[in-house]
Amino acid sequence: MSEDLNRLVRHVRPGMRVLLPVDYAGVAMALTRPLIAHLTAAGGGGLHLICVPTGGLQADLLIGAGLVASIETSAMTLGEAGGAPQFNLAVREGRIEVRDATCPAIHAGLMAAQKGVPFVPLRGLIGSDVLRHRPDWKVIDNPLSDAPDPIALIPAIHADVAIFHVPIADRDGNVWIGRRRELAAMAYAARTVLVTAEKITDSSLLSDEVSAAGVLPALYVTEVAEVRQGAKPYGLWGQYPADVEELMRYAKLARSREGFAEYMAQVPA
Repeated sequence: MSEDLNRLVRHVRPGMRVLLPVDYAGVAMALTRPLIAHLTAAGGGGLHLICVPTGGLQADLLIGAGLVASIETSAMTLGEAGGAPQFNLAVREGRIEVRDATCPAIHAGLMAAQKGVPFVPLRGLIGSDVLRHRPDWKVIDNPLSDAPDPIALIPAIHADVAIFHVPIADRDGNVWIGRRRELAAMAYAARTVLVTAEKITDSSLLSDEVSAAGVLPALYVTEVAEVRQGAKPYGLWGQYPADVEELMRYAKLARSREGFAEYMAQVPA
């Protein structure tokens, strides 16, 4: 398993734009420490994280390891465990660039990438303060209206890598994402898609009428590695719940650089 994970992280290089999913959609936590080790050995990260649409523990660990240059997200949170401590510390110290977003805006940017268009119009942002801090989001008059009708244009979000975890994949590289369609949107927007799976089956997921509708075809998947409980301490839908106690332990310990280093020095369960 260790070699499989190392094979996956070799696709990630410093400076890349990386898509990470929300905590309930299948976070490839098992890939996090190998990714940190790989990028550290490569001389640093300088990653540009794009959270779909919010970030949590995985992003916080990458930030704490000093591998993140910027992050685009609608929120950074550990859920019931509170705020993301290393993100908060990095913001206070001015070590990362934060690009505020909204959930609909991030999904709109991914949709634009999927459709091969430069932008998608979005109305809900009009009147918000977020627009003042996003010069790349343009406001124009609706060209189809005779009356003044402002609308925001959200640029397509293109990424180098998307990383996520799923319950099952098959030997052909098809992965089952069920109702988590945001994972498909991530895959469509990324050049490289790295997936960890609880199980890899010899049976084709596309040949089964029951599972086929929830499958992301291998066409959009670069590499898959089998990792049992690969989302822990997060949960995985239909498989196991989140380990809230572990998330709280991290949230308490990682409030300082010293505490974060102590956490990272511990052998993961």
